[in-house]
Amino acid sequence: MAPKVLVSDKLSETAVQIFRDRGIDVDFEPGLGKDKDRLLEVIGQYDGLAIRSATKVTEKILAAADNLKVIGRAGIGVDNVDREAASKKGVIVMNTPFGNMITTAEHAIAMMMSVARQIPEANASTHAGKWEKSRFMGVELTNKTLGVIGAGNIGGIVCDRARGLKMKVIAYDPFLSEEKAAKMGVEKVELEELLPRADFITLHVPKTEQTANMLTAERIASMKKGVRIVNCARGGLVDEDALAEALKSGHVAGAAFDVFAVEPATESPLFNLPNVVVTPHLGAATTEAQENVALQVAEQMSDYLLTGAVTNALNMPSVTAEEAKVMGPWIKLADHLGAFIGQMTDEPIKAINILYDGSVAQMNLEALNCSVVAGIMKRTNPDVNMVSAPVIAKERGVKISTTNQDKSGAFDGYIKVTVVTDKRERSIGGTVFSDGKPRFIQIKGINIDAEIGAHMLYTTNKDKPGVIGLLGQTMGQNNVNIANFTLGRNEAGGEAIALLYIDEPVAAPILKQLEDTGKFTQVKPLQFDVA
Repeated sequence: MAPKVLVSDKLSETAVQIFRDRGIDVDFEPGLGKDKDRLLEVIGQYDGLAIRSATKVTEKILAAADNLKVIGRAGIGVDNVDREAASKKGVIVMNTPFGNMITTAEHAIAMMMSVARQIPEANASTHAGKWEKSRFMGVELTNKTLGVIGAGNIGGIVCDRARGLKMKVIAYDPFLSEEKAAKMGVEKVELEELLPRADFITLHVPKTEQTANMLTAERIASMKKGVRIVNCARGGLVDEDALAEALKSGHVAGAAFDVFAVEPATESPLFNLPNVVVTPHLGAATTEAQENVALQVAEQMSDYLLTGAVTNALNMPSVTAEEAKVMGPWIKLADHLGAFIGQMTDEPIKAINILYDGSVAQMNLEALNCSVVAGIMKRTNPDVNMVSAPVIAKERGVKISTTNQDKSGAFDGYIKVTVVTDKRERSIGGTVFSDGKPRFIQIKGINIDAEIGAHMLYTTNKDKPGVIGLLGQTMGQNNVNIANFTLGRNEAGGEAIALLYIDEPVAAPILKQLEDTGKFTQVKPLQFDVA
């Protein structure tokens, strides 16, 4: 059955057609996002939801989204999506951070030029029939110092454009390396150094706990007198009241804001102040950008629903289509390893340690980690998936660590998972054979070679004669067919294990029959999702 997607905000017909061309059943209902009751009523039908900013994806909406797997936001900001609730629900949240980079960067440059030459006020004055040439004395950008706060995708483009305008560019970004700064032709500085040196300051950071209100009254006071501030990133990065006071006092010569702490901004302390340029969040508002982000979100959602490829996800590691093809069997193996341990462990888990050896150590380990944790959590949370599992593990205080190493044995690559509880450590290892099928290769340090089936039976016993026959006889007497039978032991007469791949679940009376023989220290039925 084809995946089904709802487009609840205005997207281009070309983007909607991408879903159809990829074989996805799509309902295009722009404006539905504003009808909360109707959205709540229908959302349970869909695997995907494509939105812009109008649709509010709340915890209540997500609770009714029984089949939802992915939300795609055509644009950068996802303030209208409850990401925490989506993650707990196991729904991937994607955005399109690259489709409007140039448009937003160009708007920041335009705003900087407008405030430098007081263009909006001069325009209004001239339209009013005045000729106030001496009133609007501007400043040049050439040779001025531009302080860029956040030199990522958009900020990096602003840096490039500013250098083309012959500005000296200094940048504050904790993630910017000295080597990257040198390639960009900018000087990397700390924020406290940037503020008093810059003639113009432009912000290009997301709003987080660390960046909210980052330009406080104190930091504004530390800026060079006559500075001009541009914000086309996110509202709430600047203390607007403090900035208004600095503008009135003349310490700040001008400001250009496209975003505000409260939007829609029908009032603001910055409104109606001289040499303050304001626009209604137009950073991404060009025909090209709106088309680009719409096309991108349609492609990203289609890729995920059809191939499992994850691009620009905010709550899950990205997995390219190429990675998905190669990693598919390994992701399945990681899930099986986690599922084995999850079904075998009754007490609370304190830590999960994952070892990647050989070829698998070069793969996307974040995605593999998510699959392992999801497998472990399924026993107590049947609806858990790769998105929600890390959230649940974090809530429970489970520590997750990984180790990767070069090939160390007979297999080109393998994964070993160890969980730690207050009572014990339990481990299992597995690999993927050349046929693409996952195998268990080690349990409790005992080497085995076990094909993985939907229904399995795991037993442990002292290594004594007759146990193999007893298992086979008991299964035969109860008409349970064995597809594969794997044995292992740590030493002669020591601990031995058996793993049976059977055609159907083993009923409770059969398990009791085995336990009552007194031959086994453990008898455990197991289930695996091999679809």
